[in-house]
Amino acid sequence: MAVWQVVARAQGSVYFPPPAEIARHARDLWFSGPARHAFLTEDAVADVLPSLGRMAAGFTLAAVAGIALGVAVGRSRRAYALCNPVLQFARAVPPPALVPVFVVIFDFGTPMQIASIVFSAVWPVLINTAEGARNTDPLRLEVAAVLRLTPAERLRFLILPSALPRIFAGLRLSLSLSLILMVFSELLPGTANGIGFTLTDAQSRSDLLTVWAALALLGVLGHLLNTGLMAVEKRIVGRGRTTAG
Repeated sequence: MAVWQVVARAQGSVYFPPPAEIARHARDLWFSGPARHAFLTEDAVADVLPSLGRMAAGFTLAAVAGIALGVAVGRSRRAYALCNPVLQFARAVPPPALVPVFVVIFDFGTPMQIASIVFSAVWPVLINTAEGARNTDPLRLEVAAVLRLTPAERLRFLILPSALPRIFAGLRLSLSLSLILMVFSELLPGTANGIGFTLTDAQSRSDLLTVWAALALLGVLGHLLNTGLMAVEKRIVGRGRTTAG
């Protein structure tokens, strides 16, 4: 970062502004509002918050659907054998290639954007959850049968704790994909707000400083979201291992 700052100032190029200038512009653009609004400006409310809302909705739907379907598929050998080829095929389809389909079904707007995020983010969670559920210790399942645990109790005390590491591995991948698809969906025509819209609008106006600020904001958001998810994983998975021990 220090090298970038020195080189950028020495070159004086409008295409590669210094990091300090980018940070200052990002603060003025999004984080210089009043304290009662958490220092968010009107631009932040108009562009950053809608993007985070779409991403949160898509990621949450993908996580819930992926975990539920993954457990169902993983606990049945027949279902896994039948569904695995389909899941691998669906995962390999690039989500941008399906944008025309989503546009036909949902038209341009928030529903289409959320649908594209969900389709991209659901597969890592679903496949990892299915693998985690499949690898539940058979001995523990036999003990559960002897103790006559109900299916709900087996799910709560055996299957989910066993699958948690794989589930969180899928969630981390899904979180990254959700951020990427959130930006991509906002680059499409018909979008009126969002970080992706800010990028295209700034590019059309040759406002390179705003382009760099938006890119830096996406990097910071990705880092913060991943750090938060890893903290949740450490707390839940660590507690589950302690309890199991």
